[in-house]
Amino acid sequence: METSEFIEILRHEGELLADAAEAAGWEASVPPCPDWRVRDLVAHTGGVHRWATGFVAGATQPAPLVVDAPPDEALAAWFRDGHRQLLERLAAAPADLECWTFLPAPSPLEFWARRQAHETAIHRFDAEAALGKGHAPYGTRFALDGVDELLTGFLARSRSRLRSTTPRVLRIRAVDGRSGPVDWWLRLSQDPPRVERTHGEPPSGAGAPDCTFSGPATALYLALWNRTPYDGIEVTGDASLAELWRTTSAVT
Repeated sequence: METSEFIEILRHEGELLADAAEAAGWEASVPPCPDWRVRDLVAHTGGVHRWATGFVAGATQPAPLVVDAPPDEALAAWFRDGHRQLLERLAAAPADLECWTFLPAPSPLEFWARRQAHETAIHRFDAEAALGKGHAPYGTRFALDGVDELLTGFLARSRSRLRSTTPRVLRIRAVDGRSGPVDWWLRLSQDPPRVERTHGEPPSGAGAPDCTFSGPATALYLALWNRTPYDGIEVTGDASLAELWRTTSAVT
């Protein structure tokens, strides 16, 4: 996907999130995040937007995420203003932007556009869950990209908790890729997962999977980010790997 596509998705998802949050009310609970009320969700996402804007503005060193949200009566406007500032910075940034990032990417600009699009899209789902009226659909390409970012980016980091004392192979299969199914092969051990993406045969040395999660990209996107049960996903093989995922794959 192109950087411009991520920016447009970020714009759309932020608007949906704000609308759903205001409709749900600040005191509404957020089912996918049991410890949060809607105000916590909006404060967190608005804080992340401002944090990311600092890097897109050219910050080259990591900085802590600080959330300094206003009282409830000003929260919606505060969120929308931070979202707008992030969009403006991304749109105005040069293609050769140099700044701090924390996952592999073709460029820092693409990294931040992609990361904030998915950050906002997942939290938009949370806001709509608080509202309780279903959720707007995701595009298949975007959902596939979100699965890929999670598996090859977040879960391959040294801080990943997805480990196994016994070597195991977990396959994630999206059945609705444009050119056929897309597979991610996760080799689990006491080290961070080794992840390879294929379009058919297993990668060299992977062997048969111990467990496979298979389903449409959107169902995988939400389930793997621990937003929904495994509705619409077929789990075959050793189901204990599904429980391992639930308990160790949370991204913080």
